[in-house]
Amino acid sequence: MEDYLTIVREYDVLGAFWVNIQLAFWAAILSLVLGSALALFRISPVPTLRWLATAYVTVFRNTPLTIIMVFITLGVWGQLGVTLSTDFATNFFRLAVVALSVYHAAFVCEAIRSGVNTVPLGQAEAARAIGLPFLASARLVILPQAFRGSIAPLGNVMIALIKNTTVAAAASVATETSSVMKTMIEFHSSHIFAIFFTFAIGYVILVTPVGLLTTALSRRLAVRR
Repeated sequence: MEDYLTIVREYDVLGAFWVNIQLAFWAAILSLVLGSALALFRISPVPTLRWLATAYVTVFRNTPLTIIMVFITLGVWGQLGVTLSTDFATNFFRLAVVALSVYHAAFVCEAIRSGVNTVPLGQAEAARAIGLPFLASARLVILPQAFRGSIAPLGNVMIALIKNTTVAAAASVATETSSVMKTMIEFHSSHIFAIFFTFAIGYVILVTPVGLLTTALSRRLAVRR
């Protein structure tokens, strides 16, 4: 047991989880912003915007995250030369955040759109009746209620995002959990099961509160009919 605790401290397991938490935090913010804009496009009266949003969701929902991650690092950075930081490690971290964001934004969009379906049709009709244009009615009437109705599916997206941060290993983020676990297993195979359960329990600790919180908020803030 003492040998294993020494290994955990040597490889800074808590630091690895902190990297994944930061990846999830920044990707959650960016994907929520982009996903909200896409949801607005999906319900827009402008056919072109609806088509663009639908195409985006269709493409990114059906493309594996690893493919997107590799494209962002080897294609956008490696071939096109797009750099997000002069620091090597920071650049790959930010590229991983971008890949996570553009992928999960498609799921955020659909979660919010499902919330739009919970808003009574009369709300939108009333907004139009008093002369509110589309953007104003969406911002003041539809989206606030849609967010309340989409808390549960958004929570599921956030849980998936937290777990999917491990794919950042494909973007050369060497200090995140899956990379650290791989290194620990390679050099300390005698503790293979202890290493696995350490990381598995760590993700249970991260994910469970998110599920409990979103479930509670969903019940409390659900749109009353």
